[in-house]
Order: sequence, then structure tokens, then C-alpha cells
Amino acid sequence: MEALVVRKLGDPTTTNLSDDNSPIIVAKNEPLPVIKSPTGIRIRVRATSLNYANYLQVLGKYQEKAPLPFTPGSDYSGVVEAIGSGVSKFRIGDRVCSLANFGSFASFIVAEESELFKVPEGCDLVAAAALPVAFGTSHVGLVHRAQLKSGQVLLVLGAAGGVGVSAVQIGKACGAIVIAAARGPEKVQFLKSLGVDHVVDISQDNIIPNVKEFLKSRKLKGVDVLYDPVGGNLTKVAMKLLNWGANILVIGFASGEVPVIPANIALVKNWTIHGLYWGSYRMHCPSVLEYSLLELLTWLARGSISIHISHTFSLAEANLAFAAIKDTKVIGKVIITFDDQKAARPKL
Repeated sequence: MEALVVRKLGDPTTTNLSDDNSPIIVAKNEPLPVIKSPTGIRIRVRATSLNYANYLQVLGKYQEKAPLPFTPGSDYSGVVEAIGSGVSKFRIGDRVCSLANFGSFASFIVAEESELFKVPEGCDLVAAAALPVAFGTSHVGLVHRAQLKSGQVLLVLGAAGGVGVSAVQIGKACGAIVIAAARGPEKVQFLKSLGVDHVVDISQDNIIPNVKEFLKSRKLKGVDVLYDPVGGNLTKVAMKLLNWGANILVIGFASGEVPVIPANIALVKNWTIHGLYWGSYRMHCPSVLEYSLLELLTWLARGSISIHISHTFSLAEANLAFAAIKDTKVIGKVIITFDDQKAARPKL
């Protein structure tokens, strides 16, 4: 089978995959993964999502590390190709999606029956590959942890990225007043098309007076939930907009800088700070993930949320896919597809 293999840690965007110095290569003759348990299932991968965490995996900067060589990748979708003798919920040919710690950048992957979710009829199978990590992170963060309520004010930083777009949509689905911060007019226009209540172009405007003016126009006191996948100075600035009793969701640090949240201010303001490493729920509280993904698939089937795919690549173009993530050229999600059914994409 075909798989992306990380031979050494490093930047996957700097070289062509045929270069001997490239950290990643496309291996054409990797062994087919074997079903080792009665409840194991082998899936022919149709599409896999590329997340910022996957880029960090190849750099060797992610919190979970695999021994070299390894195949990166997390959420994916595909079709059941073979099943173990104890499988009862799935049949060959079923459309499924799931996530893995590593290994989805390959044409086949093996998973346990309990880890798979059926993709409802009417849902695009390629789009379903982008659901688990990005939308799962935002759903668990906003619904389970922050318990976002209708009428509350949600501020989403990095709102045009993969998790940002999902947070915006889930916020609207919860009935929140959604403020989105992004960089550049193209991203601003896209976020407006999603029905965001207010968008700040941080490349043009100072976020504090801009948001305060909007809040004043709506007779609102401040932000109730801060969704932050960016970190850095933007976090420090956004904290000045928070209400008493606000929830802060620490999602990631795309800026490359981990912010310091002063404990004395959190105490006086009665803030709740949630560190959210979504993947760890698989080990510590899998029932929350199961509930979350089932609800998200229901929302996707009925059109309450939609998945915007910004760029689509083949496995042989993985270095270009990583470059799109690194260079923040993405609005929504980056997808790698198999079976040579690659959609048109913008040039980088």
C-alpha cells in the first residue's frame, strides 16, 4: 500500500518528496496493516485531514511522539474493507470516519470497532475526514467544558483556521453571539458568510476598541467565552475584553508563543481556564468523545454545520499540504485524498 513515512524529524515543507534529504517520503510498497483482534476493522482510507498537530508531529514538537520511522495522521474517513470475526456493528462497504494517534496518511488503516463512526447518508465522505479533530475539539471545548449558552458572547481567535471555523459554527449552533478575529479581507468575508455577528481584521484594526464598539452597540458588557488556538500577544490583548466569570479555552499556540495568564487577575475576575488537549479524552474519558462525534455527525447530516475544505492534495503533494498549514494560507481545512480523486485547489 501507499503511505507517507517520516524518516527523520524536520520541516516537511522545505524539500521535494523525491529529495534524499526530505524528512518525509511516499512509500509505495508498505505492508498492508493486519487485523489482529476479533473486533478489528481494516479501512480503505478515502481522505485524511491535515491538522497543525500533524505538522508538529513531523517536526518532533508534538506532545505525543512516535519512534522513527512512522506514518503521521489523525482523523480520516473511508470504507470498511475487511472485518474481524467479532465485529457486529459494521459491514464491508460501510462508510466510516475515525481518528488515530498516528497512521492515517496511508491508503489503509486498521481500527477497533469501538473507534469507528458511521458516516450518515447525505454526508460527503471526504468532508467527514475533517470532522473529528477540528469540530471535535471545538464541540468538547464549547459544549462540554465551557458550557456555552444561548445569548452568551463568544470570541474566537484564529477564526479562519480549521478549529476556528468549527468553533464559529458550533458557537452559532449554540445560539451564542459570535465575534471572530482573523487576518486579511478574504478571511473576513468568509467568516461573514458563516453568519458571524462581528469580524475583526486584526491586520487592519486594534481588536480592543473594535470589539468594545461592537459590544456597546449591542448593549453587551463583554466576552463570556474566549476560544484561543493562537496564544502569544493576541491572548493577552483578548483577556482585556473578558467579563467577570468568563471561560478561557486554551486550544493551542499557533503563534509559537505560550501566553502567561496572570493568576491574580483570574482570581479577581473569577475566570475559569480550561486547558484542552482533546486527544487525551480517548484515554481518560472516551464516552465524551463518542457523544460529541455522534452529535456532530447528526448536525452535519442535517446541515447545522458545514465543512469548508480550503485545499485538497494527493499524498505525493504532502509537502505542499504542510506548507499551506505552515504559511497560514488555509481557510478551513486541508485534506489529502486517495484514489486519485483530487479536487481543484488554489495555487500556493
